Amino acid sequence: MARNREALLLLLDVGPSMHSVLPQVENLCSMLVQKKLIYGKNDEVGIILFGTEDTSNDLTNEVGGYEHVVVLRNIKVVDGDIVEAFKQLPRGTVAGDFVDAIVVGLDMLIKKYRETNKGKKRMCLITDAVCPIKDPYEGTKEEQVSTIAVQIAAHGIRMENIVVRRSSCENAKKRIIDENENLLNLFSEKSSSKIVYVDNPTSLLGALKTRNIAPVTIFRGDLELGQKMKIKVWVYKKTAEEKFPMLKKYSDKAPPTDKFATHEVKVDYEYRSVEDPSKVVPPEQRIKGYRYGPQVVPISSAEWEAVKFKPEKSLKLLGFTDSSNILRRYYMKDVNLFIAEPGNTRAMLAVSALARAMKEVNKVAILRCVWRQGQQSVVIGVLTPNLSEKHNIPDSFYFNVLPFIEDVREFHFPSFRNYPMSWQPNEQQQEAADNLVKMLDLAPSGKGESLQPEFTPNPVLECFYHHLELKSKDADAAVPPLDETLKKITECDTELLADSKSVINAFHRHFELKENPKLKKSTRRFLWEKPFGSDREDADGDASDAESIQDFVAMISRRDNPEWVGKAIEDMKKKIFELVKSHEGDNYLKAVDFLAALRKGCILEQEPKQFNDFLRSLFKFCQEENIDQLRELLVSKQLSLIPKSEAVDSDATDNEAGHFLTRRVPKDV
Repeated sequence: MARNREALLLLLDVGPSMHSVLPQVENLCSMLVQKKLIYGKNDEVGIILFGTEDTSNDLTNEVGGYEHVVVLRNIKVVDGDIVEAFKQLPRGTVAGDFVDAIVVGLDMLIKKYRETNKGKKRMCLITDAVCPIKDPYEGTKEEQVSTIAVQIAAHGIRMENIVVRRSSCENAKKRIIDENENLLNLFSEKSSSKIVYVDNPTSLLGALKTRNIAPVTIFRGDLELGQKMKIKVWVYKKTAEEKFPMLKKYSDKAPPTDKFATHEVKVDYEYRSVEDPSKVVPPEQRIKGYRYGPQVVPISSAEWEAVKFKPEKSLKLLGFTDSSNILRRYYMKDVNLFIAEPGNTRAMLAVSALARAMKEVNKVAILRCVWRQGQQSVVIGVLTPNLSEKHNIPDSFYFNVLPFIEDVREFHFPSFRNYPMSWQPNEQQQEAADNLVKMLDLAPSGKGESLQPEFTPNPVLECFYHHLELKSKDADAAVPPLDETLKKITECDTELLADSKSVINAFHRHFELKENPKLKKSTRRFLWEKPFGSDREDADGDASDAESIQDFVAMISRRDNPEWVGKAIEDMKKKIFELVKSHEGDNYLKAVDFLAALRKGCILEQEPKQFNDFLRSLFKFCQEENIDQLRELLVSKQLSLIPKSEAVDSDATDNEAGHFLTRRVPKDV
């Protein structure tokens, strides 16, 4: 068996107690196989059913026993037939014995792979564990399970146990469930086995790991706590965003008789001279450049290498702080896992001591991280202790990336205090709004969290994989409807709404919605920096002004054509002159707002001359027309000429500098 293949054996309980959740089990297994057909087309999968009326397995024929266990499919490479096998699983008629199913599965894996492929063999048990386990011929059930677990560990087999919990059960069944859970815990203690409990169909769909992603370290080295104290650690990715698979271009130009055709499409690019489009520019005559305002500045590869920031690979402690200072909303990107170097006892003790001490005093650590040598970016993050509840699993840390100041998005929303008292909510309205927000909480007090992230699949991806599987059989297959279980993720919970109908009705009683005919339907929210004089109470005027400034910002930021910058500046000049020529006081305030936006845009686009010439002409016009009010506004708002020091962006704010740098995209020249 190839080293990249995984052998997966599904042990499915189809007894009477599982009939209500078998449709979700069928969907779960189908989703698993559909992903394997894309990401692991060489993986092998087998299916064992227990709780069936019939019996069909090798152990029954060889040694007897192991009744009501059926091998539905032997272990072989995944294909379209196995997807069809999950369309309608047979419904069993007797109580299922999961220990018998595990022994049959273990026997199948040992016979097929012997001592090979350690770590690539996996069994997945799905049951509700409400049926009693038969007593063994010798010894106790615990001794029998311990013996089986030792064999599972010896042959390098990993095991996942998914247990469907019931909301309520009889006392007799409660005793059986407790006994079965103790047996499953023995598997977890003595082998590479884990138990997952689910209590609803949605969490069942996300309980099984449908993609096999091998863990790869992103860092191996020293965690530097000081000049003389270092701990050997390994860093893994704990979570990662699941993205759509990369769909490649397919060519149908190969002859149908060519069995070895790859049907790949290769794309080549040619660069031609602007002066002579018929002339192809070779790679050695090309150079990259940065847009700097309307110009493009060429920069050679040697200059690029000279200015690159090349920090050394390291993990350095910057300090400790109270965990209350690091809010959950600060976390960025994926979560990493810090563990002690495997096999290094001293490192394990050091990590455990540090983690437990931090947990005791409620502290977190701030680290400076450079994962690879020569990496151009430095990461600042928070290290949170993760204490293990099992004696055979050492303590570790979770690492989350923290934002730099330019990564922080501060959105300014107007306060109710700026509106008249008649517009502000009263106590009853405030209470109704608070109750509505509390009602929508996914983790209400006294109840479990709904839609837990680790047990909630992505409905868009699952629908995509299902459609892809249908398209493989019928090229004209339509997009299938979303599964009823997945709809509970995307649509509002009807049970939640029914239970909270009184809260919703109370909110409707205290608020009356009216259409505002003055507002434009396409009014966009203005989240750019608050303009000068924006504390006025003319809501309609502010919305219109904000939209005009937003249009100016959008036009001046476009990079598909350098002419947009000049056009945006000229249009803004015309707009300001129109407001000034109206000789109305309110329009003077608007003109000042627009002039402030023009000044900022000219600074960012390195066009100080255009603004300075326009401001001089504006002052001259005010003198000729005796518009003293506008001149006083310009002086009071400190709208002066752009000096050289400000024109080169040296005195710009952090947000302006960040905006300026993000737009310097290198282009081929």
